[in-house]
Amino acid sequence: MNKTTKKRILCFGDSNTRGCIPGTTFKRFSEEIRFPKYLQKLLGSNYEIIEEGLNSRTLTSEYQRPNKEGKNGSTYLIPCLFSHDPLDLVILMLGTTELKEEFHHAPETIGKLLDEHYAKVIPKIKSQARNTYPKLLIIAPPIIDDQSASPRYVGGTKKSKELSKIYSKIAKTNSCHFVDASKLEVGSDGVHITEESHIKLAEILNKKIKSMKL
Repeated sequence: MNKTTKKRILCFGDSNTRGCIPGTTFKRFSEEIRFPKYLQKLLGSNYEIIEEGLNSRTLTSEYQRPNKEGKNGSTYLIPCLFSHDPLDLVILMLGTTELKEEFHHAPETIGKLLDEHYAKVIPKIKSQARNTYPKLLIIAPPIIDDQSASPRYVGGTKKSKELSKIYSKIAKTNSCHFVDASKLEVGSDGVHITEESHIKLAEILNKKIKSMKL
């Protein structure tokens, strides 16, 4: 199979998609570990994985702190989709950052943001290169351990536990695919998933994607 017929998959997310190593400042797991790249290895040469992970990326929220510009995922989403056009699948894992206390979001609010700005948008973005639309796979993010996490995530454990059910319902309502990553182990900082969790998530996604008709 040549390059032009590869199935193109965009992984759009925050620092967990980027592969942030727990307990470090912006250090990143190697390509052998972080889940988009490991997924590429599992899927093989008939697929092309595109990494779009950004530390502190939000669904729609804007930071009021310095050096946090450009973190609003919704403003970058459509340019990103067109930049990587054509796409067969978008894997979306966002929402963890919205749990920060500074944004004051209830889990239901986070679900509404995901629904309105992503689940109802991505599958309707027609490719400019061909007569197709990308499928969407929504991932419910890991549960935060707010006993280990930054004080910015106070109350995050309880809130993040509710996202799986909310995200699952959104995926079903919008005829999207769904993977629950809420049981994956987070590391020492209570937010970022471990090396083992990256591998496990890639394996789950590999199985899911191969069961889909892309």
